[in-house]
Amino acid sequence: MTFGLVVVGCGGHGREVTTIVQAVNEAAGRPLWQLVGVVDDQPGEVNLKRLQRLDVPYLGPIDRLRDAPGELHHVIGIGDPRVRRTVGRRIDRYGIPAASLVHPDATIGSDARWGPGFVAFPGARVTTNVTFGRHVHLNQNVTVGHDCTFADYVSVNPLAAVSGDCHLAEGVLIGTTAAVLQGLRIGRDSTVGAGACVVRDVPDQVVVKGVPAR
Repeated sequence: MTFGLVVVGCGGHGREVTTIVQAVNEAAGRPLWQLVGVVDDQPGEVNLKRLQRLDVPYLGPIDRLRDAPGELHHVIGIGDPRVRRTVGRRIDRYGIPAASLVHPDATIGSDARWGPGFVAFPGARVTTNVTFGRHVHLNQNVTVGHDCTFADYVSVNPLAAVSGDCHLAEGVLIGTTAAVLQGLRIGRDSTVGAGACVVRDVPDQVVVKGVPAR
């Protein structure tokens, strides 16, 4: 059965998600998802032109989902985890289910578990006994070690590495090429800067950067 799917977000991250939808369908050899189009409250002229080059329709603002048919799903193509959370809670009120997407070039352990809205980009690598919450995004070439737990709305940016037995609380952002060492906790709504190396637990709502991260 094929379900309709709308991507929320017209920026670069959202357009990358549309290409994952296409890759999933191609790998399956049949249309698992019918990409209906993209919604965005403030898409911008440049992003609309780029979306048009992908031959993906712009459907209008997010509120268009309010009266969507029951078989329609959504996936949030917004990179910032806190913005994604705000949008996700808004769409929850519309009662539209979230789709999860795993690019065929991602590797996910057979005992990994994830919530609705999970997106694994090409090259993502996840090993064993890893749990992801709702609307977690693993960008290109991310690695996640054994026994990790990611709460809702976590984002891990390209080439970042999260070692085994780590816990990332809700709304965490791990920057590009950052590393989180074994057994650490990153607190709610905290950000690990690009290129940082985290060697100790990070409290809630802080930004850490550098090597070692401070």
